[in-house]
Amino acid sequence: APSCSPVSEAATASAPAAFPHLRRGRLDTLQVNLGYRCNQSCSHCHVNAGPSRTEMMDSITLALVPAVLKARGIGTLDLTGGAPELHPGFRNLVMQARALGAAVIDRCNLTILSEPGQENLAEFLAGQGVTVVASLPCYSADNVDRQRGNGVFARSIAGLRQLNALGYGAEGSGLELDLVYNPQGPSLPPPQAALEADYRRELDAHFGIRFNRLYTITNMPIQRFAAVLHQQGQLDDYMALLRASHNPANLAQVMCRSTISVDWQGFLYDCDFNQMLGLTMPGLAGSGNSPRRHLRQLLEHDPSGEPIAVADHCFGCSAGAGSSCGGALSS
Repeated sequence: APSCSPVSEAATASAPAAFPHLRRGRLDTLQVNLGYRCNQSCSHCHVNAGPSRTEMMDSITLALVPAVLKARGIGTLDLTGGAPELHPGFRNLVMQARALGAAVIDRCNLTILSEPGQENLAEFLAGQGVTVVASLPCYSADNVDRQRGNGVFARSIAGLRQLNALGYGAEGSGLELDLVYNPQGPSLPPPQAALEADYRRELDAHFGIRFNRLYTITNMPIQRFAAVLHQQGQLDDYMALLRASHNPANLAQVMCRSTISVDWQGFLYDCDFNQMLGLTMPGLAGSGNSPRRHLRQLLEHDPSGEPIAVADHCFGCSAGAGSSCGGALSS
């Protein structure tokens, strides 16, 4: 069977000296990081999440989320972390968002479904009609365990089977289960459609697992992943690959044009990666003496048309077929 193989070539257009300027369109997705606590410590994690992290969104900030969804008419709440399900307010927030008619995405690492205290999590997600976007960097146990830890693949397969038993991934069920692939090293992902076909065939043949879509996501050269590349002397080469693979056709669809990222303190960023770098949103100034903009400002302010903060890491989103939290941007 084919392996989960990345690609290292791509460039069809010469890279600009600096990443092009962008402006955001209509805000349709609020991506909220509920905290950095996680039951895993993955080598590629740009959040540096793990079991020892204590940063979690407080109840006052959490209460602003449904208020902003309503005020701005935002159609999708995208919940991430860490493991967002570990936040004590996770389930109540999901129910509030669903009551407002918003779609809810749970970025789930699958092993959380078998953590103590989370035994009925899958049933809750199904009952609320939450879309599960699950990280599964390969259909091979060796590849997954190498990236995410020993035994993670087996627990991930068990989680997928649990979701399938509830109707996730079944045609007509209304319960969407999407998988996420990211390369193990400093390479671009393979073509998304071909890899999805491989996943579908292998997971069905060996485990009887079904899913809706596969998203391929490029590893961003920041935080933990960048540190590993630096130690291995590969960071400069990876940045050169991303630059050389820049595809300007992807700029119209990059996720920062329709999504705002919210950190665990309620501060706003143009994307999750900018959040991890502390690269604040330009435009409307923050309140008081703080240059950072806060979630509460979205109650009154529409950010459409504002400039987007960009830097060299943004080439990770425009390289090759493009990359976003919803997978490749072009075929």
